[in-house]
Amino acid sequence: MNFVFVSPHFPANQFNLCVALRKKGVNVLGIADTDFQQLRPELQWALTDYYKVPDMENYGDMLRAAGFFTHRHGKIDRVESNNEYWLETDARLRTDFNVFGMKVAELNSMVTKSAMKARFVADGIPVARGRVVHTIEEAQELIAETGYPVVAKPDRGMGASDTYKIHNNDELYAFFRNKPAVDYIMEEFISGSILTFDGLADRDCNPEFYSSSQYGEGVMESVLANNHVFYYLNRQVPEELLGYGRRMLKSFGVRERFFHFEFFRRHDDGRIIALEVNLRAPGGFTMDMFNYANDFDVYEQYANVVCGQPLSQQPSYNYFVAHVGRKQSKPYFHSHDEIMAKYAPLIVSYQRLDPVIARAMGDDVYLVRTPDFDELKEVVNFILWLH
Repeated sequence: MNFVFVSPHFPANQFNLCVALRKKGVNVLGIADTDFQQLRPELQWALTDYYKVPDMENYGDMLRAAGFFTHRHGKIDRVESNNEYWLETDARLRTDFNVFGMKVAELNSMVTKSAMKARFVADGIPVARGRVVHTIEEAQELIAETGYPVVAKPDRGMGASDTYKIHNNDELYAFFRNKPAVDYIMEEFISGSILTFDGLADRDCNPEFYSSSQYGEGVMESVLANNHVFYYLNRQVPEELLGYGRRMLKSFGVRERFFHFEFFRRHDDGRIIALEVNLRAPGGFTMDMFNYANDFDVYEQYANVVCGQPLSQQPSYNYFVAHVGRKQSKPYFHSHDEIMAKYAPLIVSYQRLDPVIARAMGDDVYLVRTPDFDELKEVVNFILWLH
């Protein structure tokens, strides 16, 4: 099998997927804009061949790279980056080289939040009230239905960047005065917590592995307020969420890839509301959290799925695992040394992050693992206790 891996060096954990594929006998053919010698040694070993392009944003360069691999190794069997940023590039290459997986036509029907919302409604999955608004008048018509606050976010975009929470008319007018020249979707603000349905789908759109994260605070709120970051993997997936997730995998045609579906659970009545679909693995350290929570290797399981083989390990769901990210600007009561002295056996990973990614994840990140939820809360409260 010839597997073209787009951007195998970034995000940093992608090399694990390349190594797992190579161990299965797959020809991993990397495309990136970095010198081969600058790739980590494990990735250099995993790559059967490598093509450095001048500019990954230039599709002509990417097309030539894939053509080079075809000439040198034969028909391409897979093209994947597992990175939301390159979804469209992946789809274009699959379309042009007739490769298994999501093509341009399929992707175009789901890359905007408004298209996702329409699909949710058609599938009978609850959503927040909202729509794309182009003018203040259209926004005011929506707000007449929902009331303030509302959330405005790019209809086509990733993460929580350029997202606004609008509380009143003054903020609404300020938003339209400064709005970037892209379509925005505006929705009622849902008072609730974010939970996710994540995992790995087989080639028939069934979840080979699934998990669910619960967020202490939404990513949007954490980024906008520069707050610390806390979320954890549940040991069990709620049945209602599992039902919605299975329906969405089929509806969106998610085949042989990771997925990250986001939902709200409303505070007032506990209802689950669909937010968006991401055709990638969850970000940050969540992949490693999968491994810690289940005593298995999710990277190896991905290679099994790609090769049409059953999982070599079944998830155990033995542990809750929390991501606890502290911000250096916050006056925490306990020092790092105190945290480690008290809870080191439960902390499976600690890292100080680069400022570029720390805003969304925390400057200092602790991964905490325990089978007991009360103990998990105890450790998290100790780490995040403020003066």
